[in-house]
Amino acid sequence: MFADADGAPFPGLVAGDLVLDLGQAPEAGNPSTTRDLLERWEETLPALHRLAEDGDRPWRPLEGLRTLPPVEPRQLLQSGANYRQHVVDLAVAHRSPDDTRTVEQARADVAAMMDRRAAEDQPYMFIGLPSSITGPYDDVVLPAWCTKPDWELELVAVIGRPAYRVGPEEALAHVAAYTIANDLTARELVFRMDMPEIGTDWLRCKNAPGFTPLGPYLVPAAFVTDPSDLQVTLKLNGETMQDESTKDMIFDVARMVSYASQTTRLLPGDLVLTGSPAGNGMHWGRLLRDGDVMDGTVTGLGTQRTRCVAEEQ
Repeated sequence: MFADADGAPFPGLVAGDLVLDLGQAPEAGNPSTTRDLLERWEETLPALHRLAEDGDRPWRPLEGLRTLPPVEPRQLLQSGANYRQHVVDLAVAHRSPDDTRTVEQARADVAAMMDRRAAEDQPYMFIGLPSSITGPYDDVVLPAWCTKPDWELELVAVIGRPAYRVGPEEALAHVAAYTIANDLTARELVFRMDMPEIGTDWLRCKNAPGFTPLGPYLVPAAFVTDPSDLQVTLKLNGETMQDESTKDMIFDVARMVSYASQTTRLLPGDLVLTGSPAGNGMHWGRLLRDGDVMDGTVTGLGTQRTRCVAEEQ
């Protein structure tokens, strides 16, 4: 999605550094949003291929347009603990002060736990709020109450065909496209210190406004040869912090989509975030601060660039 100088949003087809306003393309059904396209994805996709090759259309330069979040989902499904090395790092970083295990013992225990999870086919998923989504180049406001803001770059599967109780072998047929999300986290709020028996508090730690920069674009699944072989890279102020292949996932995209669909009916435009690799701020001992700039890229999906701004008090 894009917006021109007067702020009017429109769904756009990107080719190089040019954009075609699909709202003015009858062949694509004159959609007003990207989700309109996804509702009719199977019939729309061939039309998009034809439009991409039509040089006589009124293509507009990307420069000068604001890039909005590429889709407004009804549902945002997030996943945790899905990259082997990332889970090990977090488990070691969050060890209790009275844990008597060595670092090596703790790592071995966590690795064994992940092997059991993979064998039992039980991903870990939770629900996010679409209101946390912001554009791929928008500033991210760090709330005054957040003392440990952290980054988590992720590959995102975008649903096209509705999916309910589908198996892993058919799940990818329901994925229309892929994109990028940075699933920011207030680390100090992940666990409820006042009610440890309750466990994690995903509402508070994940869903502040703008905590999910999304995009820049939706890349059709046909252009992503193997979602299990993509490089996920985040740079903080030019320094590489995350740089891992999706091969390190415990559960691949098909298993994540299938698992989510066992409970909820996935709808066109819904997002399935697939977890973040090792290299977040807790690992480095360096969390987000006012003025930080994050550059996030996933192979073939473009790059998002967001600047952190401290909330005015």
